Amino acid sequence: MGRYIYGARNGIHIMDLTQTVPLLDQALAAVQAVTAKGGRVLFVGTKRQASKAIADAAERSAQYYMNHRWLGGTLTNWKTISASIARLKALDEKLESGAEGLTKKERLKMEREQNKLQLSLGGIREMGGTPDIMFVVDTNKEALAVAEAKKLGIPVIAILDSNSDPVGIDYPVPGNDDAARAIALYCDLIARAALDGMAAQMGSAGIDIGEMEEAPVEEVVEVVEEVVVEEAPAEEAAK
Repeated sequence: MGRYIYGARNGIHIMDLTQTVPLLDQALAAVQAVTAKGGRVLFVGTKRQASKAIADAAERSAQYYMNHRWLGGTLTNWKTISASIARLKALDEKLESGAEGLTKKERLKMEREQNKLQLSLGGIREMGGTPDIMFVVDTNKEALAVAEAKKLGIPVIAILDSNSDPVGIDYPVPGNDDAARAIALYCDLIARAALDGMAAQMGSAGIDIGEMEEAPVEEVVEVVEEVVVEEAPAEEAAK
């Protein structure tokens, strides 16, 4: 990550934002291009700081997410994952209908299985297949997800901190992958790009967005000052 670091002061790495901005623009353009063609975006971030922002951004842009725990084979063994998703949907239908004929113990067991599957697969239950592009927060934490995407040739956008490896990442975005505010900002921008692409797709299909009840609203975000920092490895070791 040395090429993306502006300098270090008092044990703190300072990212070179003159590189972050154009690289982020490229990533956003890629997301917009995917959704403009009806493609799917998968948001991935299972660390505590990223979990809520990942889910919120994906749901707001009608996309998909994994924010609890990455299950091995989620992409490379989609057939098995699809079977688990089908099981989740079956449990939902059974419990929503009142689960008649079940004992209290059987119902409790079913609810526990439902909750477990919902945590792991709820964000991709309607994805219907592998995604066309993947957005990742913290490539170290999500190394397995990145590896599966690379194996299948799925483009990866990733927020790369000073302790990350940019090799193999299609759209690297140097930045802080630990601070909740920074993660929320990146997730929000990716979501907006996805919505812009969807709006373009509807426009090309002849749909008058102005007549839609809930038309996508483009908001202007002005970032007055954003300094992205990360503790140097030496300081981390001291902790």
